[in-house]
Amino acid sequence: MNATDLFVPLGYLLGSVESAILVGRLLGLGDPRARGSHNPGATNMLRLGGRKAGALTLLGDMLKGLLAVALARAFDAPPLVQAGTALAAFLGHLYPLYFGFKGGKGVATALGCLLGLDPLVGLATAGTWLLVALVSRISSLSALVAVLLAPGFMYWHRAPRPLVVATAIMTLLMYWRHRSNIRHLLAGTEGRIGERDD
Repeated sequence: MNATDLFVPLGYLLGSVESAILVGRLLGLGDPRARGSHNPGATNMLRLGGRKAGALTLLGDMLKGLLAVALARAFDAPPLVQAGTALAAFLGHLYPLYFGFKGGKGVATALGCLLGLDPLVGLATAGTWLLVALVSRISSLSALVAVLLAPGFMYWHRAPRPLVVATAIMTLLMYWRHRSNIRHLLAGTEGRIGERDD
């Protein structure tokens, strides 16, 4: 086994650290998987605990994806290993080893991975999310639009093929994880950013 291959399992272990659950415990909010939307992500934490809880969760989820990929890049891992590390961190968030394989939907972690793989692509994806969020005030719609464009951003920036493929796989998995949100969007019942669950 090549030493750089160790970054793939390391990525999964980092991704398995669920920021929302840890923040929920730290702030006395309980397990976010049992309240609100039942999703351990920044949007649900924003609803449950306000801006501090949401911001800490967002930052934690982004950093674990960014850190996993940044470590692989720092050791000059080839693009295939970088892509595998990003996917592993993303899957760790979706199916965390430490929390019964019941994780979040992966938006912030994917963004962290993209920032690590290609900062310009990550910034373009984040900018897309922000633009749609400002117009719609709907987090899930913003995420779905941003991740749909992310593989195209990666391709247009002439990233190595493994990075484009990894981004496309993350997009498909996020659409699968957001299938209930898609139903709510189509029905016009999806919640908006900032709504509290008291």
